Amino acid sequence: MTDTKIDPKILAEAERQLGILSRGTAEIVPEGGLLKKLIKSLETKKPLKIKLGADPTAPDLHLGHTVILNKMRQFQDLGHKVQFLIGDYTALIGDPAGRNKTRPPLSEEQIAENAKTYLDQAHKILDTDPEKLEILQNSTWLSKLSFADTIKLCAKVTVAQIIQREDFSNRLSNNTPISMHELLYPIMQGYDSVAMTCDIELGGTDQTFNCLMGRQLMQGEDMSPQIVITFPLLEGLDGKDKMSKSKNNYIAVEDAPNDMFGKVMSIPDEIMPKYFELLTNVTDQPNHPMEAKKLLANILVTRFHSKKEADAAHTDFETRFSKREVPTELPEHTFDIENNEIGLAALLVQLNFASSNGEGMRLIKQNAVKINGEVVNDPKHFLQPSMEPLILQAGKRRMAKIFLKKDL
Repeated sequence: MTDTKIDPKILAEAERQLGILSRGTAEIVPEGGLLKKLIKSLETKKPLKIKLGADPTAPDLHLGHTVILNKMRQFQDLGHKVQFLIGDYTALIGDPAGRNKTRPPLSEEQIAENAKTYLDQAHKILDTDPEKLEILQNSTWLSKLSFADTIKLCAKVTVAQIIQREDFSNRLSNNTPISMHELLYPIMQGYDSVAMTCDIELGGTDQTFNCLMGRQLMQGEDMSPQIVITFPLLEGLDGKDKMSKSKNNYIAVEDAPNDMFGKVMSIPDEIMPKYFELLTNVTDQPNHPMEAKKLLANILVTRFHSKKEADAAHTDFETRFSKREVPTELPEHTFDIENNEIGLAALLVQLNFASSNGEGMRLIKQNAVKINGEVVNDPKHFLQPSMEPLILQAGKRRMAKIFLKKDL
C-alpha cells in the first residue's frame, strides 16, 4: 500500500495485525480489503466488528470449529469486537453446504439446547468481555421479515447465481431433489450480515458462497460490504475427510483430557503441520512426529482443561503406551444387553472406537482388538452379560473398562 497520506505508524500497526490475522487463511476477499479495514479502524479508533455464524445443529463443537474461534480470539486480542451469531432461525433449515441431500429438520427445543452447549464451549476460547464479545441470534430479525420483505430480498439474487453453487449443481446433475427452502439459506445468511452491519465475516472454505452473498446483499443496501475471510477445512483423525462427528473422526472440545491427548497422538504424521498452523501459534514445531504430537496434545488439553490435567494425561499416555502398562484409571461404560448378547463389532461402534460395524470387523480381523489383554480375531464374536468388568482395547490408543448387564 503506497498512499502517502496514511500515518506511517498506523500503516505499520495495520500491517502487523494483517500478518497475524492472515496466518492460516485460505482466501481474503477482496485482496487488500482487510488491510484497508484495519487502517480505517486505527484511524477512527473504532474496532472492527467480526462475524461468525454457527447453526446449532449438533450439541458439541470439535477442533474443526475452533480453527475460526481461535482467529476470532486473535481479533479480540488486537482490540476488535466479535459478533458470535447463533443461527437459531437458519438452523430450522440447515445449511446445505457440503450436503448431498436435504437435512432432517430440528425442533426448536433441540436447537435451543444445542445453542447453550455451543456458547459454553466457545467461551473456553473467546474473551467474554462484553466490549469484545456480542452474542446474537438471527431469529431476532429473520422472524420479523414479512413475506413481502422476503420477496424483495430474493429479488436481489438471481436463480442462476444460486444453482451455480457447487452443492446445488451437483445435486441437480445427479437428479437429487433440492427443496425450495434450501435455496433460501444463502440469502438468509447473507441478510444476517446486513442486519449485523459487520465489517468482516469468517467461515470455512465450504462457506465461501454464503459469505459472498452477504457482501452482495450489503452492496444492494448501499452499505460498505464485509470482507470475507475463509479458512481451510481441518481433516479428521483419518487424515482424509473433513473433521466431522458423522464420520467419527473428530476430537471434541468436551473430550476428557486423556481421550483428547490420546486422539491427538493418533493424528497422521503428514497433516501435523496443518494442525499446528490452524490450531496454535507455534511456528517452529519439533521435527520428530511423536514429539510434535505430544506438544500439540499438551497445548490443546491445557487450553480446554488445565495444565495440571494436560500433565496427567501425558503421564497416562506414557504409562499406557510407552511402558505398555494398563493405567489404573480407565473410562468406564455400562451397557444393558438385549437378547443376552452383543456383537463385539457393534460394541466398538457404541464406544466410538469404530465408525461402523464394518470398520469394527476390520479392526478385529487385523488383530487390533483385545479383551482383557487377549487378542480377539473373530469378527462375529459375541459377548454376554457378566458380573465382572472387561478391559476392551482397540488399536494402540483406545481402551475402556466396560460393564455388560442384562437388559431387564
